Amino acid sequence: MSSLPDMPTIELDTNLPTRRLPAGLEKRLCQAAATILNKPENYINVIVRPGLTMLHLSSEEPCVQLCIRALGVVGTAEQNRSHSARFFEFLCKELVLGQDRGARILIRFCPLEPWQVGKQGTVMTFL
Repeated sequence: MSSLPDMPTIELDTNLPTRRLPAGLEKRLCQAAATILNKPENYINVIVRPGLTMLHLSSEEPCVQLCIRALGVVGTAEQNRSHSARFFEFLCKELVLGQDRGARILIRFCPLEPWQVGKQGTVMTFL
């Protein structure tokens, strides 16, 4: 197994325009992910893509999809149940989506294996 800590990647896709996103969202999402996933903040990768054309539940109303790709920390229903609640709370607060808007947030957990992540010219299996 890898001697390096895994490097989770957090991808936030939304049809909210950039002007609707709070300044510094990517930094706060990184901090929240580090806490939620119990990983060092400097190992979290964050991508925020606002202003996308998105249809969710047959509606173009504001929506968010969050994808968490990681080794070892998103592999069980028990882990993801806890993670989901915490990411959901963070997104509702940061994006001013009330709890009633919760159906407009989709969180996907994508567990990775060490051989699926390339780093330093090899894969994490061999680091």
